[in-house]
Amino acid sequence: MSERDERKRAAGELAASWVEPGMVVGLGSGSTAVHAIRAIGARLATGELRDVVGVPTSRASEAEAQTRGIPLTTLAEHPVVDLTIDGADEVDPNLDLIKGGGGALWQEKIVAQASVREVIVVDDAKPSSCLGTNFFLPVEVARFGWRPEADYLDDLGAVVVVRRAADGTEHVTDSGNWILDCTFGPIADPERLAARLDRRAGIVEHGLFLGLATDLVVAGAEGVEQRTRP
Repeated sequence: MSERDERKRAAGELAASWVEPGMVVGLGSGSTAVHAIRAIGARLATGELRDVVGVPTSRASEAEAQTRGIPLTTLAEHPVVDLTIDGADEVDPNLDLIKGGGGALWQEKIVAQASVREVIVVDDAKPSSCLGTNFFLPVEVARFGWRPEADYLDDLGAVVVVRRAADGTEHVTDSGNWILDCTFGPIADPERLAARLDRRAGIVEHGLFLGLATDLVVAGAEGVEQRTRP
């Protein structure tokens, strides 16, 4: 395991230590959140945890949870999630996020909005002073209307690229949509941009996660640091 992967594992395991018996836990997607899923499964296997059920945010997190023996549920059965552990592609000092690099942003945001506590685990490459500085903004769009939405995003000042799979075809999300990766550069007013994206029928969801994270766990060379929303 590389040094960076070790840092991700440390962050994920710390977040997993906050899971308590009887909780409904949101299971995030991505290379950092997977370590939290594995740690939760290990605690269940030893009997340290009991009566925990997970709400997966993607097919990948569902498969990982099943492999680790974590019982799964749905938001229909448990509409309130006690604690969600997820990753992020970029995080600013207010704990606002860009997510969606892995393609699961719609389900991730639904689960985040249902969560009492949203814990974000990252390595120290993810924090930045301003969203959009180090990462593009993923925008999930309906295939039927992807072209007008791409033009709309272009008018907003983005460089728009249709996300591709490894074989060169369009990347298709778990919900059957496409993703437009939009490079805006540093986003001076994320709230205003989010509002402009929210009004478009063809935009299913976007990767601006604003006001949702309650806790941030950052793993760096000096160890693991916890931050809470200002």
